[in-house]
Amino acid sequence: MRTLVVLAHPDLAASRVNAALAGAARPVEGVTVHDLYAAYPGLTLDVEREQRLLLEHDRIVLQFPFYWYSVPPLLKKWLDEVFLHGWAYGTGGTSLHGKSLLVTTSLGGGEEHYRPEGLNRYTVAELLRPLEATARMTGLRYEEPFVLYATPALDDAGLAAHQEHYRALLASGAVREPELTAV
Repeated sequence: MRTLVVLAHPDLAASRVNAALAGAARPVEGVTVHDLYAAYPGLTLDVEREQRLLLEHDRIVLQFPFYWYSVPPLLKKWLDEVFLHGWAYGTGGTSLHGKSLLVTTSLGGGEEHYRPEGLNRYTVAELLRPLEATARMTGLRYEEPFVLYATPALDDAGLAAHQEHYRALLASGAVREPELTAV
């Protein structure tokens, strides 16, 4: 299985967690780490190149820090411009069918903040629904997201454990279906 990690961090040099996860992913056999902000400093995407990359891989991983309950701006632009009607969805849009999508995201807040009674009032799974809907619309199998909570409080040992888990997850290639929960 070939895996494409679409890394979207606006300042990866200042990132401790996403840089560490990307570092853990790079040596995994069959994994390509594609840093959007490094590839497109002018923020103008090469849509054909991005579509070719997607076609060459079986599993797509969107790795990003959670931004205002969503994805960073360039990743949103990437989704808007690359997942085109007739290519990714709609009539003739079957290019992504049968592939899988894994969302990997880091949050500053603790898991207790992402509950109906918590500070943010919604679970991360609920807040990621637009990406799940995108996966369904484009024929991607949506995997259980890999979520890191309270990242500013992570010590080196905790970060190393997350890196190892991420590396193993990418190396396994196993699709992890999310649990169905009532809302």
